[in-house]
Amino acid sequence: MDDLVKPQSYDGATGGWGSLKGMAEVERQAKASPAALRTLAEQNKPEGYMCSSCAWAKPPNPHVAEFCENGAKATLWDLTSKRCTAAFFAAHSVAQLGEWSDHDLEMAGRLTEPLRYDAAIDRYVPASWDEAFAAIGKKLQRLEPKSVTFYASGKAALEPSYLYGLFARMYGHNNLPDSSNMCHETTSVGLKKVIGSPVGTCTFDDLSHCDAIFYLGQNPGTNSPRILHPLKDAVERGCRIIAFNPLREKGLLEFADPQDPWQMTLGAPTKIAHQFLQVRPGGDIAALMGVCKRVLDREAHKGGILDRAFLDEHCKGEADFIAKVEATDWPEIERVSGIQRAELEAAGDVYAEASNVIGIYGMGLTQQVHGSQTIGMLVNLLLLRGNIGRKGAGCQPIRGHSNVQGQRTVGISEKPELVPLDKLREIFGFDPPSDKGHTTIEFLGAVLDRSAKGFIGLGGNLARAVPDQARVHPAWRDLELTVHIATRLNRTHLLPGKEAYILPCLVRAEEDLQATGPQTVTIEDSFSHIYGSIGRREPASPSLKSELAIVAAIAKATLPPRPEWRWDEWTGDYGEVRDLIARTYPDEFHDMSGRMNTPGGFYRGNPAHDREWKTQSGKAEFTVPDTLSANGIKDAAGRYTLLTLRSNDQFNTTVYGHSDRLRGLKGSRMIVMMNPLDMAAAGLQQGSQVQLVTDVEDGFERAVGGLAVTPYDLPRGALAGYFPELNPLIPIGHHDRLSKTPAAKGIPVRMRPD
Repeated sequence: MDDLVKPQSYDGATGGWGSLKGMAEVERQAKASPAALRTLAEQNKPEGYMCSSCAWAKPPNPHVAEFCENGAKATLWDLTSKRCTAAFFAAHSVAQLGEWSDHDLEMAGRLTEPLRYDAAIDRYVPASWDEAFAAIGKKLQRLEPKSVTFYASGKAALEPSYLYGLFARMYGHNNLPDSSNMCHETTSVGLKKVIGSPVGTCTFDDLSHCDAIFYLGQNPGTNSPRILHPLKDAVERGCRIIAFNPLREKGLLEFADPQDPWQMTLGAPTKIAHQFLQVRPGGDIAALMGVCKRVLDREAHKGGILDRAFLDEHCKGEADFIAKVEATDWPEIERVSGIQRAELEAAGDVYAEASNVIGIYGMGLTQQVHGSQTIGMLVNLLLLRGNIGRKGAGCQPIRGHSNVQGQRTVGISEKPELVPLDKLREIFGFDPPSDKGHTTIEFLGAVLDRSAKGFIGLGGNLARAVPDQARVHPAWRDLELTVHIATRLNRTHLLPGKEAYILPCLVRAEEDLQATGPQTVTIEDSFSHIYGSIGRREPASPSLKSELAIVAAIAKATLPPRPEWRWDEWTGDYGEVRDLIARTYPDEFHDMSGRMNTPGGFYRGNPAHDREWKTQSGKAEFTVPDTLSANGIKDAAGRYTLLTLRSNDQFNTTVYGHSDRLRGLKGSRMIVMMNPLDMAAAGLQQGSQVQLVTDVEDGFERAVGGLAVTPYDLPRGALAGYFPELNPLIPIGHHDRLSKTPAAKGIPVRMRPD
C-alpha cells in the first residue's frame, strides 16, 4: 500500500485567493475592456445585469460583489476585446478550424457580422443581414416544418425565448428541445411525476430556515459558487449538511469567503459538510434507501419521527414504499452505494432530528439511466417527515444555464401539453400543432436516419455536447440548413449543413438599443423568481443584433404576413412581448414589466410549494424503486463506470483555460482520473496513455484515446474525465428511461493501452 501513487488534490479551500487568481487569469486571456468592471459591480443586482452563467438566485439584499468566480469569468469572456472578423474566416478553412481545440476556437473572439458558408472554398464568408434572413426564410418555406428543429441553449432571455417558441408553432412544429434535455429534463419529468411540479419547490428564503441539507450529485465550487454563501451561513448557524458525491469536491468540504477579510487573512475557512459520503456512481438510490431505513427503524422503536398527519392528508403509496425499505437488506445497500451502514445510519439520524430539511441535487442524479427513480427516492425521504411545502424545507435542483428553467416556462418545450395552446390560438389566430416534438436525443436519431433536414440553434454548441459524436457529426453535415445565433465561434459551427449561416448577436451585458430605446430582458432562476436585466456596455460590433431581433426577422421572412403577427413592433419594444407573455400566462406573469425589477425578483409561484399536488392522484406520490443502482451497469471483470464532469475553468462547453484548480489539476484536459488501487491492479502508472472503449454491445465501437491516467480519490471501479471530450463514449440510447437525458454520469467502459 505504501507504494501507491498519491491522488491529486488541492490544498486550499474553495473561494479564497485562488478564486481571485482564477478570475484574473481569464481577464488576462479575454482582455475585457475596463467597462467590464462596471458590469461586475452591478451584476445580479436590482435594475442591473443578470449573470449569463448559472441560474442561482439574485438576493434582494445583495453583497457588494454579487458575483462568483464562474460568473465573473462568464462576464469577462463575453466582454472580451478580441474580435473574430471576416478576415479571420478568409484566412482559415472550416477543415483547418476543425483541428483547433474548443478553447482556441473561442479565443478567436466575438463574432462581428453575419456569415454564410461557401462550400466551394470551405469557408464562411460575409453576408448582409437582409441576404441571410431572406435566404433562411426561403429555405424554411421549402422544408417540411416537422423536419426542422429549433434548439435553445438555456441562455436566451424570456422575451426572445417566447417568440422563438411562438415562431416554431406558427411555422408548424413542436421540435423545441433545449439544453434541459441534456441535463435536468430528468427533473422536469421525474419531479413532476411525484409532486406535480417540474421545478424545485423552495424559495431562496428557505435556505435561511433549514437545519439540515441533504446535498447530492452537485459540485458547488465549480458549477455554482454563489450557493456557497448561503451554505456557509447555514453551517454557521448550526445547519448540518450531508453531502453525497463520488468525488470529494472542495466546494462540499470548505469555503473561504472572498468578501470576508478575516477568512482571507488570518481566519480559517468554513467547513461545509457535516458528513461527506463518497457514494459510488449511481449508488444514490441505495444510499437514500439506507437513510430511509434508519429513519423507519427509529420510528419503529421510538415513534414520533414520521409526520403522520402530512402523510395521511397529502401522500399516496407510503405503505408500499415502507414495505420495500423493510425488505431491502443492508449488505446490498452497502454494496451498491459503497457506503458503510454506520455512515448511512448517522445520516438518517441527522434527518430524523432535523425540523426542516432541504434536499438539493444536481446532474449526478439526473444523468443516470434510472435518474428519475433517484429523484423519486429523494422525494420519498423528504415526504416521510413532511419536508416539502413548508418554510425551510423542500426539494431543490440546482439548474445550470442562466435561463434554462425560464425557457421551459414560456414555451420552449417539445411537449405540447405543457404549453397553453388555447391561449396561443386566441391571441394569435392560428391553430398550433398538437403533436409531440423532438427531444434532443430524438433529434439526433432524426439526424442519423436523415429525416431531419434543418436546424436552428438559439445559442449553444449542441453538436459538441451530444453523445455518440463519431456517428452524429458526419450525418449533421447532411442537413439541408443549419443556422446558428451565436456570440463566438464553436465546434458546432464547423459542421455546416448544405446551407449554413452564423448570425452574431449581442451578449446580455451589452446595450440592446431598439426603436423605443434601450431594452430590458428578463430571466428566471432556479427558485422560480423573475428578474429584469439591462445591458449597458457598448456592443462588440455595430453590426450585431439582439437574439430577439434575429428570431423576429427570421420569422418575418418565413411566415406569411398577418396583422396580429407584429414582428417589427415586438422587436422595437420588448415590453410588448412581456405583455404577450402575461396574456399567455396570466396567473404567473401579470404586470410583468411593472414587477420585473423587484429586488429579489418576483415569484411566479409553484403549486407544490403550497402543497397543491398536480399529480394524477392529486397527492404527493411515493415511488418504489425497482433497482438500487441508478446507472444500470452490472459489475463485470475489467468494466469501469465513467462519469464526465466540468473543470474549474469551464462552463458547459466553454473552456476558459486549462486549470482545474479545485481538484489540483492543470494542463491537458485529455486525462482519466482513477483510484490508485485500481491503477495498481491494472498495472498502470501516473501518466500511462490509455484508450477508453464503451462497454456496450450494439454494433458500434466508441473509443477515445490519448488519455493520461491520473490518480484521484474515487470509489473503486469508478473513472472520471472531462465533458465534452469524453462524450463520444456515450451511446445515444444510454439515457434516463423517462426523460431521455443522456446518462453521462454512468457510462460503462473498458480500458486498453493507447
